[in-house]
Amino acid sequence: MGTGVSKEEADGGSEGTKDRLDDDHQAGGQLYVSLKMENHKLTTHLVPHVYGSVPLVGSWDSSKALSMERESVSMWEISFVVPPNHETLDFKFLLKPKHSDAPCFVEEGPSRLLIGGALGEDARHALFKLDNDEVLEYQVFVKADRVSPFDLAASWRAYQDNFRPSSVRWIPDVSINSAPQTGGENGSSAGLELDLEHYVVPAPSTSAHVYAANMTENPRSLISGSGGSSFSSKPKGMEVNVPDSSKVFPSSGMVESKSVGTFSPLQKQDSQRGIFVDRGVGSPRLVKSSSSNIFSSDLSLGTGTKNSMPAAAGAVAAAAVADQMLGLKEDRHLAIVLVGLPARGKTFTAAKLTRYLRWLGHETKHFNVGKYRRLKHGANQAADFFRADNPEGMEARNEVAALAFEDMLSWMNEGGQVGIFDATNSNRRRRNMLMKLAEGKCKIIFLETICNDKNIIEKNIRLKIQQSPDYAEEPDFEAGLEDFKNRLANYEKVYEPVGEGSYIKMIDKVSGHGGQIQVNNISGYLPGRIVFFLVNTHLTPRPILLTRHGESQDNVRGRIGGDTAISEKGELYSKKLANFVGKRLKSERAASIWTSTLQRTILTASPIVGFPKIQWRALDEINAGVCDGMTYEEIKKNMPEEYEYVANSSRKKDKLRYRYPRGESYLDVIQRLEPVIIELERQRAPVVVISHQAVLRALYAYFADRPLKEVPHIEMPLHTIIEIQMGVTGVVEKRYKLMD
Repeated sequence: MGTGVSKEEADGGSEGTKDRLDDDHQAGGQLYVSLKMENHKLTTHLVPHVYGSVPLVGSWDSSKALSMERESVSMWEISFVVPPNHETLDFKFLLKPKHSDAPCFVEEGPSRLLIGGALGEDARHALFKLDNDEVLEYQVFVKADRVSPFDLAASWRAYQDNFRPSSVRWIPDVSINSAPQTGGENGSSAGLELDLEHYVVPAPSTSAHVYAANMTENPRSLISGSGGSSFSSKPKGMEVNVPDSSKVFPSSGMVESKSVGTFSPLQKQDSQRGIFVDRGVGSPRLVKSSSSNIFSSDLSLGTGTKNSMPAAAGAVAAAAVADQMLGLKEDRHLAIVLVGLPARGKTFTAAKLTRYLRWLGHETKHFNVGKYRRLKHGANQAADFFRADNPEGMEARNEVAALAFEDMLSWMNEGGQVGIFDATNSNRRRRNMLMKLAEGKCKIIFLETICNDKNIIEKNIRLKIQQSPDYAEEPDFEAGLEDFKNRLANYEKVYEPVGEGSYIKMIDKVSGHGGQIQVNNISGYLPGRIVFFLVNTHLTPRPILLTRHGESQDNVRGRIGGDTAISEKGELYSKKLANFVGKRLKSERAASIWTSTLQRTILTASPIVGFPKIQWRALDEINAGVCDGMTYEEIKKNMPEEYEYVANSSRKKDKLRYRYPRGESYLDVIQRLEPVIIELERQRAPVVVISHQAVLRALYAYFADRPLKEVPHIEMPLHTIIEIQMGVTGVVEKRYKLMD
């Protein structure tokens, strides 16, 4: 049913076309014809028309001629379906003045004859002789195809669905219905089992909770037989030269105009609105758009480093290109160096930041010095090992810090972009050592975490004793607790707050209530995004529930995208979901429900009462462009070239970067979801996100820290709830399947 221009048929390939259409006619179907005229000389006051024995005209009266539509600056087009008993068309083209009743101009020569979709003669140019003896010449293109009545009906149904008013268009972007609804699922009082555990299903094994420091980069310079790693291995007896701090950086009072500022937590946005995008739902006039659908993954911009660009689109890609072209060489790699006393949330903050930057597309790794120390010197070191007046302990700790930093620099040289260096780094002498190692190789930003709440510190200490490998072999909890507090006291005696270089200070941000972010000498897109992320993050425990909408009518029909209502099965799920949310969050009255702007998610959320509902355009399904509303079989029929491209190459090999014609890729979806992630991090109460498969894949990948290449392949079944529990211990997942 395609309407693309067929040069072969216009140049005289009508005989083969006639044979093909005759064969199709034997199998049944109706004739679909597309006529096009092209003239590169602009004549905006004359509009091409068609008249003669063609559908909807049926006469040679020029006043009844059918107007052609402008397809481009130089091309005009008209398409129609030919009734089975009217497959011989006798017609001519004419030009009508656009804004007057002046006489029209009929093309020169005999009328054109189209029999069964094939021209009776070779296609000729259309010549028009104007009043001033000027001759206009148009190139003519004719394409005919035979389609089944079923295909026509399906395409018309999709066209009608696109223009049918949404059943939820009067629901505001932010709403709350507090009145309880009567009745249960299917109009009865039946609901979920009282025990929600009845619906629990196994979660993927990758979601199991582990100690955050154990998920960091392995100390390759300390591990023999590391599989041929090209990371440099420092000799065991290396000498660590720690420069005098007074000779490297001046005191904080001597720094030149560093533009120090304090930021308060951002206010919550009431809703997220965006520009309406024409989703191009399939209609009888589908034309394949030629476009470049694949991002280049090898862009290096002459940097001399491998894989220097993030796997990203939009603002992230634009900023990376600008930084590569205009920034200093060392700015192409960024080291976030943690600073802070033990039990202040450094490792958890580092893990969250690593996960966020990876999700945005930046090649990021988390290097934990404690992991290096345990591997080289053992895990059961007593508090005296951490005394500042213990020269052997100081030398050993500086040595493993230098080893970890050198490993990070080697990884950056092989293509790494952002390294998170996780250690106490609690005095200026240590930090100056790191800055000396980084000279000319990467840019350092210190990230200091400060907590003055004694209750939070006590909780973190006890959690440390329970989870840290340093105390895994200590059977006596109280003995471990006393040892760790002695270790903490050793650090407190020599602690020096950051006042040098570029830095970010997080002060009392753990609870999410107030606190401060102080920044000094911070510039550039990525450091700015990091600050914005840290402003909105906290450790308050709360669940986030992810679920797809109930089964939609397009799910039943096998159509992608669209904006149809939910099916009967989807309505049943919406009631079960409302019952589940009411029981799971019955004591969480500050919870909220987030949906996309498409009616299948809004209808799924409609039975939920007592919680505010917020519509986000950012949560809309991936835009399938001209394929939206079509089945894969229709794509194969109407856009065979695109179907082959989708099925056999790009979308199968690199589904992450494949972009539908006039639509989106998964990387595009991730970029528009960043505000959603930031707001989910900022929220202190539970959130229920009702969205779509591609969108939930991207959101889930963030929380589960899944590689970007896996995002398009993450299983996201219908009628299943994924509960993400966020808190100080990390992210824990639980799944509930309410129905098949």
